[in-house]
Amino acid sequence: MLEVIDKGSCSDAHPVPLLFVHGGWHGAWCWDEHFLDFFADAGYRAVAMSLRGHGTSPTDKPLPRVSIADYIDDIRSVADDLGGSPVLIGHSLGGYTIQRYLEDRTAPAAVLVGSLPPSGVLGAALRVWRRRPWMTVHSFNDPTLVRFLRTSALAREYLFCADTPEVVVQSCWHRAGPESIRAAMTEPMFRRVDTERVRTPMLVLGAVHDGFVSVRAVRATARAYRTEPEFFDMGHNMMLEPGWADVARRIHTWLQSRDLVSHAV
Repeated sequence: MLEVIDKGSCSDAHPVPLLFVHGGWHGAWCWDEHFLDFFADAGYRAVAMSLRGHGTSPTDKPLPRVSIADYIDDIRSVADDLGGSPVLIGHSLGGYTIQRYLEDRTAPAAVLVGSLPPSGVLGAALRVWRRRPWMTVHSFNDPTLVRFLRTSALAREYLFCADTPEVVVQSCWHRAGPESIRAAMTEPMFRRVDTERVRTPMLVLGAVHDGFVSVRAVRATARAYRTEPEFFDMGHNMMLEPGWADVARRIHTWLQSRDLVSHAV
């Protein structure tokens, strides 16, 4: 059984549930810090899942062998339990996985938060390589990729703004876990999202100080889905930094502008 944190309930104003999908090294806990309560209080059913091998979700094979297809199956399983068509909100690798999921399935709407672009992880990998080439070599030899975040200073550099309170960085760093190198690096390095097959309306959000996903990558994602990107003065973990409420309010406003009632009928 996958770990699912489920808060709030659907309302007449917001009849479609929201499904939050975390990125690499994280779990459902990253959405439970702020976002689930925010959206539950706003009248939504807000659900965060932990992909297999993350949080308390089990995996039936070694984590380094877990694939994007496995993560897609996890999203499909939870989405089906929610009635089949929740709004999907994904961060980082979770955003990329949602895009891949939507090649074959539909959703009433999707939100990409600091997401890897349709082209995959190569751009982010090159950014890290240029800054810390030797660390990158050693990290790629680690099938769980934990060396990327082996210190809280690295967690701050990649995941947060320079002025994020240390207590926030430390909390995330202590909770971050291993990641599948196959799902996070190998497959997204060579497999693009077939964006022509994705028909779901997208809100594309990025962070100016993101240590992984560049502003250029966020713009490329928005172009691929024929929309305009929106940026926040934040780091990669937009759901945990002090400005998280601005991000949540923007998602809420955008969802209100969509005709989601008809999707619940």
